[in-house]
Parts: sequence; structure tokens; C-alpha cells
Amino acid sequence: MLSLDPRELPQPKLHQYLLGAIGPRPIAFASTLDEQGRANLAPYSFFNVFSSNPPILIFSPARRGRDNTTKHTLENALKVRECVINIVNYSIVEQMSLASTEFPEGVSEFEKTGLTPITSDVVKPFRVKEAPVQFECKINDVVALGNQGGAGNLVICEVVRIHVHEDILDEEGRISPIKIDQVARMGGNWYTRANQGLFQLPQPMTQIGIGFDRLPEDIRTSSVLTGNELAQLAGVEALPNETEVNEYKLTELSDLFIEYEGRASELEQQLHLKAKELLGTKQLTEAWMTLLAFNN
Repeated sequence: MLSLDPRELPQPKLHQYLLGAIGPRPIAFASTLDEQGRANLAPYSFFNVFSSNPPILIFSPARRGRDNTTKHTLENALKVRECVINIVNYSIVEQMSLASTEFPEGVSEFEKTGLTPITSDVVKPFRVKEAPVQFECKINDVVALGNQGGAGNLVICEVVRIHVHEDILDEEGRISPIKIDQVARMGGNWYTRANQGLFQLPQPMTQIGIGFDRLPEDIRTSSVLTGNELAQLAGVEALPNETEVNEYKLTELSDLFIEYEGRASELEQQLHLKAKELLGTKQLTEAWMTLLAFNN
């Protein structure tokens, strides 16, 4: 068995040991506002419930290990002492992951992820409509645990209002662990789905995706593609070019275009179904070329 002194480990290695060993970790999808009233939305897996009387939740936005800078959520929490902690379930996991992208200050993650901001009852930050449970919170304190890269900051939140979607309740009015379908973080790219088990979700931290706001309208409003699937599409840095799309159309999609010639709406539906299938096997570029072929 390895016996390690954390003081002698490089910070990234120590980080991996901690996150690989301690899991699954629930995810706080924290909504905050800056002093100009601009919304920020970001996920944190250093999170849990610590008291029921008073109801206290704590999450920790750590200082960035690569350059020791702080995150917008922490800066907002220090200035506007309110937040909403939204619970993440499988139906919004890809959109949650997209929100972890380092978008520039002032860019709304609600707009980029396609999630719906709704007004809170007690606090100023917005709730996430799609989240199965939303906790409006006052921030009682922020405790800095250090001043170096990787140091956490405990944001101690007191719940002042709870919102629960009724469709996750069982016959006795309790939250059903099956119906809520929560997800939690493991080490690396691994997550766990509470009622089904492990799955992988590549993290978009090293790139900035185009976001939902730049999806073509016919794709963004698709009746076939789910929010998770649209989030995969919105995570790309750039779209395939016209030449690539035309070549793919001729080599891979020609049978569909011949079969549905003169039936545009049916063709579009079939292309969206094909893209959905490709996204299910992580063929993101092929899915994009399939969708763009309709108008190309």
C-alpha cells in the first residue's frame, strides 16, 4: 500500500487522489449575480448538506490550480450574499457540464447552456427551471481555506425557500431516488447516475463552446434532440465547413436525400434522428455534418 505525505505531492496529483477516492460527490449547480445584476451559473462537486435546523448547505469554489485566480461564483458570493443551489439530474447533465466552461465575465451561462432562468421568491439570483429541486439561499459566511492554487472557499448557505418539481415525488410526497435521477461526480471524467451507475462525460474546460445561442434555430428548436444532446452540439468550438458537410452528404447521406426527395419536413426529421443516433455513440462531428446537410 502507498503511504503518502500530502505536503510532498504536487498539487494536481494530490487533487486527483482526493477526487478519485472521495465520491460520488453531489453537485451544487450554483446560480449567483454580480453587482451589475448579471447572472452566473456554475457547477461544484465540493458540496453537501450539513444541517437541517437551520438548513445549511455548503459548497466550495476552489482557487484555480493553474494560475491561482478565483472564480466568478466566489467573487459574486462575496459581494451579493445570495445564491440558488440547483440539484442536477441526468436530464440536464450535459448542460451542467457545458456551464463549467470558462466563459468570459458577463457572459450568461443560462444563455450558453439553453437552461431557463426563473425568478426566485426570496433571493435575487435566478433558479434553473429544469432542475428537479432548487434551494434559494442566503450566504451566511465565506471561509477561505488558503491563498494558494487549489485552496477551497466554503460558501455557507442557509436555505430560505425550497422548490420541488412534483413529478419527482412518490405516493407519500417524499422525493423518490428513482424519479429524481440525480448524478454525482467521481474522479476524472467519470460520473454516476444514482439509479443506473457509472458513465463518462468529457469535460469542456479546455475549450469554449459556441453555446446554445449560436445553434441554428432549426436545430435549437428540434423536436427530436434533447437538451443533453443539444448541449453536446453547443460544446464545439467551431462548426464543420461547407466542403466537409457536402462531402459527408454525398458519401454518407445520399440514400436519405434520395429516399425523401421532395419531402423536406420528413427529410429533416430523419436527419435529426440520424444525428441523435450519432450523438449516442459520441460521433459529434458526424452529427453536426448530418444536421447541417439539410440546408446545405
